[in-house]
Amino acid sequence: MNSVPANEPCPHCGRYNNRGLSTDAIIVRKGRILLGKRKGEPFKGYWGTFGGFVEWNETVEDTLRRETKEESGLDVASSKLLGVYSDPARDPRGTVTVAYVVEIDGTPEAGDDIEDVKWFDLNALPELPFDHGQIISDYLSSPYRLS
Repeated sequence: MNSVPANEPCPHCGRYNNRGLSTDAIIVRKGRILLGKRKGEPFKGYWGTFGGFVEWNETVEDTLRRETKEESGLDVASSKLLGVYSDPARDPRGTVTVAYVVEIDGTPEAGDDIEDVKWFDLNALPELPFDHGQIISDYLSSPYRLS
């Protein structure tokens, strides 16, 4: 068993003894998806969905609302669970994410870890980080698809 505590990275490989939990928000309007350009690593400069790590005092739904607001300036009006994505290769940090389809209130603007926000046609997406392409594909075939 590794002697490194779960909340500290291994000094040799940088991995944690546990796998972090995060959320992702799928925000779609009129056939376009809102993405944010990442400021930091991993995948700095890539356009991706909005989300982040669950804090110790939060539910995943609280995290979804907080991260969406911090990164896009938008309030989550409602949300529906799309799926849980846990492939260890989905994120270099091994993070598991819980993805939601969300309806939002407000006008998007970049914040927190996001350099810019932009609406993309669902048929003309940029190169995406992590497994966001799979998450969006799952959204497109889900019963929660919004017009």
